[in-house]
Amino acid sequence: MTKTKYERTFNRRRLLWRTACVGTGLVLTLAGGALKGMPIEPAAHGAQHGLRFVRVADVALEDDTLAAAADGKEVVVDNFSFTPATAAVRVGTTVTWTNHDDIPHNVVSPEQKFKSPVLDTDETFSHTFDAAGTYKYYCSIHPRMTGQVVVR
Repeated sequence: MTKTKYERTFNRRRLLWRTACVGTGLVLTLAGGALKGMPIEPAAHGAQHGLRFVRVADVALEDDTLAAAADGKEVVVDNFSFTPATAAVRVGTTVTWTNHDDIPHNVVSPEQKFKSPVLDTDETFSHTFDAAGTYKYYCSIHPRMTGQVVVR
């Protein structure tokens, strides 16, 4: 795809703005679909100055849906992916998949141990895992979307 002069200028300005934010100590993260900035604590006296990089995983999540996904009981379906891609839970845990994407998806075990109906936006599917093991799954509508639940 050929970019126009205006698209190239916009992308260059966006890169310069991001670089300026990092240089001034502002961290930008994408949490819950919104761009959010947060200041970085200044370096201690005598510490080396320069850029400081913070992994997104180190930034506290404020969105309840994403926080629930972190403990493995909730899997968020969004942007053609399952988050987390690997959920670790204990035997007897019920895992709930919630489709936050604008298009339908489903959750299917290749061994047919569980299968959801087609989920529209904000619809959910739950399954209780009663035995230890690794349970792989995918979206049969979009087979490149894959995930797994590890039950211990």
